[in-house]
Amino acid sequence: MTTGLAARLPRLLSLVPYLLARPGVRVADAAADFGVTEKQLRRDLELLWMCGLPGYGPGDLVDLSFSGDTVTVTEDAGMRRPLRLTTAEATALLVALRALGEMPGMVDGEVVRRAVAKIERAVGAAAVSTGVAVGVSAREEATTGAVRAALDHGRALRIRYYTASRDVVGDRTVDPMRLLLIEGRGYLEAWCRSAEAVRLFRLDRIDEVVELAEPAAAPATARPTDLSAGLFRPASGQREAVLRLKPEARWVAEYYPVDDVAELPDGETEIRMRYVDDAWMVRLVLGLGGQARIVSPTSLRAALIQRAQGALDED
Repeated sequence: MTTGLAARLPRLLSLVPYLLARPGVRVADAAADFGVTEKQLRRDLELLWMCGLPGYGPGDLVDLSFSGDTVTVTEDAGMRRPLRLTTAEATALLVALRALGEMPGMVDGEVVRRAVAKIERAVGAAAVSTGVAVGVSAREEATTGAVRAALDHGRALRIRYYTASRDVVGDRTVDPMRLLLIEGRGYLEAWCRSAEAVRLFRLDRIDEVVELAEPAAAPATARPTDLSAGLFRPASGQREAVLRLKPEARWVAEYYPVDDVAELPDGETEIRMRYVDDAWMVRLVLGLGGQARIVSPTSLRAALIQRAQGALDED
């Protein structure tokens, strides 16, 4: 899986400038700013310290000084100098910034626009024209705005949410913590009062959102989700299925959380995904109307055949 590396690399690149601007910062405060646990941040710092040149030892590129629960950069490997981007790097950065700017309420749009303008002036607007447009639905735009307002006001929310893994819609009262943009999708991270735990809610699956008069009151034990190892992790009771999708059903790999996606030579797609309930997975495959088939496990294939045969017998 590359998701953990994709999440960790930008953090590692940002850590040195961050620490240079905040000498003696508490590790706990830095971890909170980056949205990771103290344990993960210390691992990142250890990795930075281990960066070295051939023939030399740790600390010859980036050196750190720890004092109690604080950290200071003593050698920055030149990372305080202005960053110089190639045209290709600038183009990739602009695509990411424009995608971020198209998520209403996710970030300060004016800040994003200023950053885009600076990069275009530095590299040349003609050289970095991407021709990429990213947008969200009107409903998701309204949802994001409502969530951002609740965060600004420090208020709790009542949401109506579609849980894809169980194919159910339910009402929840949550205490918002932060908005996230992960792999191009917007998420609300919040303390869910019914689950009594921190949960991530995809914004495009929130059908209704109401800001409540009461203040958000996530408990002191609520911690931001550690995303360094990826967004989705195995949970107890989950099983794994391998599905073969025809091109018409390729959207399943984008809509549901999957662990692996393989594009096959015949144009089909093979995905590996986790699930809890056989009945839910059977309904999903049957609903695709022959555009998907179960590769494994055999017990799930048998359940699908039994369900299909039962439907034929009823007719």
